[in-house]
Amino acid sequence: MASILNKIFDLNKRDLKRLEKTADKIDALAPEMEKLSDEQLRAKTDEFKNRLNNGETLDDILVDAFAVVRESAKRVLGLYPYKVQLMGGIALHEGNIAEMKTGEGKTLTSTMPVYLNALTGRGVHVITVNDYLARRDATEMGQVYDFLGLTVGLNLHDMSKEEKQEAYNCDITYGTNNEFGFDYLRDNMVLYKEQMVQRPLYFAVIDEVDSILIDEARTPLIISGSAKKSTQLYIQANAFVHTLREEKDYTLDEKTKSVQLTEEGITKAEKYFGITNLFDVNNVTLNHHINQALRARVIMHLDVDYVVQDGEIVIVDQFTGRLMKGRRYSDGLHQAIEAKEGVEIQNESMTMATITFQNYFRMYEKLAGMTGTAKTEEEEFRNIYNMNVIVIPTNRPIVRDDRPDLIYPTMQGKFRAVVNDIEERHKKGQPVLVGTVAIETSELVSQLLTKKGIKHNVLNAKNHAREAEIIAEAGQQGAVTIATNMAGRGTDIKLGEGIKELGGLAVIGTERHESRRIDNQLRGRSGRQGDPGVTQFYLSMEDELMRRFGSDNMKSMMQRLGMDDNQPIQSKMVTRAVESAQKRVEGNNFDARKQLLQYDDVIRQQREIIYNQRFEVIDSDNLREIIEKMIRSVISRHVHSFVSSNDAPEQWNLKGLVDYLNANLLQEKDLTEQDFKGRDPEQIEELIFAKVMERYNEKEELLGPDKMREFEKVITLRVVDTKWIDHLDAMDQLRQGIHLRAYGQIDPLREYQQDGYAMFEAMVEAIEEDVAKYIMKAEIVNNLKREEVAKGQAVIPKSDGDQPKKRQPIRKTVNIGRNDPCYCGSGKKYKNCHGRTEN
Repeated sequence: MASILNKIFDLNKRDLKRLEKTADKIDALAPEMEKLSDEQLRAKTDEFKNRLNNGETLDDILVDAFAVVRESAKRVLGLYPYKVQLMGGIALHEGNIAEMKTGEGKTLTSTMPVYLNALTGRGVHVITVNDYLARRDATEMGQVYDFLGLTVGLNLHDMSKEEKQEAYNCDITYGTNNEFGFDYLRDNMVLYKEQMVQRPLYFAVIDEVDSILIDEARTPLIISGSAKKSTQLYIQANAFVHTLREEKDYTLDEKTKSVQLTEEGITKAEKYFGITNLFDVNNVTLNHHINQALRARVIMHLDVDYVVQDGEIVIVDQFTGRLMKGRRYSDGLHQAIEAKEGVEIQNESMTMATITFQNYFRMYEKLAGMTGTAKTEEEEFRNIYNMNVIVIPTNRPIVRDDRPDLIYPTMQGKFRAVVNDIEERHKKGQPVLVGTVAIETSELVSQLLTKKGIKHNVLNAKNHAREAEIIAEAGQQGAVTIATNMAGRGTDIKLGEGIKELGGLAVIGTERHESRRIDNQLRGRSGRQGDPGVTQFYLSMEDELMRRFGSDNMKSMMQRLGMDDNQPIQSKMVTRAVESAQKRVEGNNFDARKQLLQYDDVIRQQREIIYNQRFEVIDSDNLREIIEKMIRSVISRHVHSFVSSNDAPEQWNLKGLVDYLNANLLQEKDLTEQDFKGRDPEQIEELIFAKVMERYNEKEELLGPDKMREFEKVITLRVVDTKWIDHLDAMDQLRQGIHLRAYGQIDPLREYQQDGYAMFEAMVEAIEEDVAKYIMKAEIVNNLKREEVAKGQAVIPKSDGDQPKKRQPIRKTVNIGRNDPCYCGSGKKYKNCHGRTEN
């Protein structure tokens, strides 16, 4: 009965049956395609485009198009997609995730849906995790597209704007997730439409989709500009935290990786810095610096979370083990680590544009992905990206031997056993891949192997330049390769001659990762395409995952049984306990990503409004109508604040209204209090608007229409960009403090949404105010140039958002009258404020 129900409810089986039927139809066309000449095969591309133009859909031409690509791949690359690859390709075209095991040819699978969707001419993006894979795939698979008459572009970090535009205008564009995301942000900071590089986002196929949409989803993309700040406080805070002792002065929670000062630690801080109350509002900055210095000292570890290279702190990606050059931890944590390691402390930065990968990729009309491991995160893919995970069967059965975990009481015993296992396998010539979670562990194993005289390669963030070369050698006789986590992901380990007879590639894991997927990826390096292989994980009761999830009982049980360091236990019960601990961590991480997305959705709605309006400004030939609406809105607001219809006319503040108009919109004596007497608020509003339009027309006549149109754009772009950057800063600060409201039984997310909305409304009003004021009061000097508000650089902080910043000085593009209010918002006249320093 249970098996019948399983068959009925196993959606994956139902999907596979459907995909298999379509794959059979493609297969049936193989003899027909074989008969076509190269020219006839190429001509199919134009034939398909015509069919689409005549009203057929992509689904209508799918079978024919896939058959054409399949035959072309055979002729160009000597590769002929298997039936399971056809099924994977259909799943991708439908906007789903194809889970295909390592070595099953995911890259070749993607060529069919990529070609099909590229026929629309709207541009298909193929996203990979690093530049090496993007370049490799664009070169290799590009031969097939080129043969069929489609263009292929490669989008790399160091390209010029023109090169990027050329890459994006191709039918198919390869590149990394970071580069596509940053290009989107940069496109929404340009000053001229011609500077934009991306087309509207249509279809993306993401390779290693779990790495990009899950592992990196907690990491917002941020473009920031520098904000100068004193580095002295970081040095002082670092010196102070070195005087603290664990448990006495601070407590560390390993599960949540959080660290807190105790009462004694707080007293120590007050004494050290000569203050009476660390939590006084005046000591917020000091408190923040102490907390970050403490995190840097206690939680962030050298050669695990970061390395020191050429006098700089370089972050290590915890998922891939790669160095993340150019990226910095946010919220002053990077500076605190620089102080800890005694390297030069760099300036903090201010956020100019930000987006999460979740929100960037959800902007594509259609999204698909492929990976060897996605089923464990299916709920997240479905909820957040509306993608189903379809597990594609392997072309040949998997014969790899996945052995139960071996658990040792101590780390020392575990590593001794690991090295002995490697030594035995090495003696008989079997290649071994050793997986570690941190650089530190890979170096420890390396030292132990060196002592034994075993020749080996280490692939970690410090040595990733030789990645492809090391991985290519990893399947040869006698090869021993130590790799952090998933270094080498995306490249196949091919077995040398005679290795199958030795048992294939042996994968040895030195500890379990907090995510089951990462362990599965490590296992998947062995046993590709029906090859033999063996995988074995070695654990100890002192491993971080075991420590975090209550291994004390098990450790004492092992001691009671009198087990020594050389005696492991191999128990399915323990393996299940480890997996349940992993599930809990995965659940926590999913919640963290979901929460980040909920908060980022507030900014997303605002970002879409601002970016759409900004594009409207850049794209428009004439902003006069938009600016007139802004001016009317400003006038209406101020008339109603000075002249309320609820008050009697004698209570109206007509002098205040005249003073405001003289300072912001009109010349002195253009309108007087006398002009408003005997009129109702609506009539006053109309009178002011008519007078302002009169002045507007005079200004346009003086400048000429062309110069006036450009002047409007210069003013509007500058104001929008400045206010938006300030708003991002304010939203960051709101986000940092909002969780405290939970103590008052208030939902922080709801409060963030409400406060964020109110702040956005206030920003829109401030934009209208400034645009109206500068359009009416600013004078043009010499040439009229659009200038960026600040020069930004792309960074990806590893904590969720939070970049402390300071405002950039606003560069003058227009001349402001000496008696006008200063543009900085201080309320002083320009001559008594910034005018003193700038003239």
